[in-house]
Amino acid sequence: MGALIYPPKPRPGDRVAVVSPSAGLPALFPHVYELGLRRLREEFGLEPVEYPTTRAAGASPRDRARDLTAAFADPDIRAVLATVGGDDLITVTPHLDDDVLRANPKPYFGYSDNTNVLNHLYRLGVVGYHGGSVLVHLGRPGSPHPLTFASLRAALFTSDWHELTPARQWGDRPNPWTEPDTLADEPEMLPGEGWRWHGPRRAVRGPTWGGCLEILHWLMATDRVPTVAELTGSVLIMETSNEMPDAREVFRIVRNMGERGLLAASEAIVVGRPKAWDFDKPLSVPERRVWAEAQREAILRAVASYQPDAVLVFDVDLGHTDPQLIIPYGGEMTVDAVERRIAVRY
Repeated sequence: MGALIYPPKPRPGDRVAVVSPSAGLPALFPHVYELGLRRLREEFGLEPVEYPTTRAAGASPRDRARDLTAAFADPDIRAVLATVGGDDLITVTPHLDDDVLRANPKPYFGYSDNTNVLNHLYRLGVVGYHGGSVLVHLGRPGSPHPLTFASLRAALFTSDWHELTPARQWGDRPNPWTEPDTLADEPEMLPGEGWRWHGPRRAVRGPTWGGCLEILHWLMATDRVPTVAELTGSVLIMETSNEMPDAREVFRIVRNMGERGLLAASEAIVVGRPKAWDFDKPLSVPERRVWAEAQREAILRAVASYQPDAVLVFDVDLGHTDPQLIIPYGGEMTVDAVERRIAVRY
């Protein structure tokens, strides 16, 4: 598989699609969604265009796929942004018109369940963008996180290399969307402790692949992942969702990736800070530290059996965390364990 195509980027003033190919949560939380749209207009100068299922709860997979295909087909649409994740996008991607997507490559932004779309675009030869959510990050309570917006701005409008930096403060405990008054409150933040490096001290550059760990497991189960040959020399990115799989389950998923040959194909593995708080699992700060350490140990144990020479870096601000750094999916990333640097080409 050759190098993937970077789609042309939008410019301020352009129209961008805002779609809900996964969960139609704008229908349930319009106050959060409208805040995200307002910031998209005011902070980025882009004009959002909605589709029939963008604010629809319970839309069929075919209808959601039709809207996503239409967004790529429209020549006036310069980028496509997902509103949020969910849990059934795996039923939507089979209904996409691949000929339309190949003929009209556009930057697609999403994470979590949107790993399905990012992987689909990867297999079509198109670079996507892991990160960006109209509800979660554009609609962040209080004020936008400057690290998130700097990364999103660079990913939207530039095609250059961008240095990623560890967050000085981070959080994974969001304000409840069910209480509109909390939109004025800043979410809880904790002091950053930097990235955690393991493995050989060398620099790796390669195309990225991966995403939300639970979704990757589903993609393996449905045989929708690239081949080992296609992924050889890649940088694997992985992170866990708000469903918070425990360390034993994380170990099993990563071990299964090893059995498939996906770990051996990866020269470096970049792991997002684990989601360690949810409304159903309200862990204390000390409990969150224990949870994160158990997940790191599980991944290290699995990787050691299949790719002991990989460069690993943990607690990168990608995926289900605040701030959220945008990662080009299928695009280039440099992971330098000598200088302790990570850079991406948007």
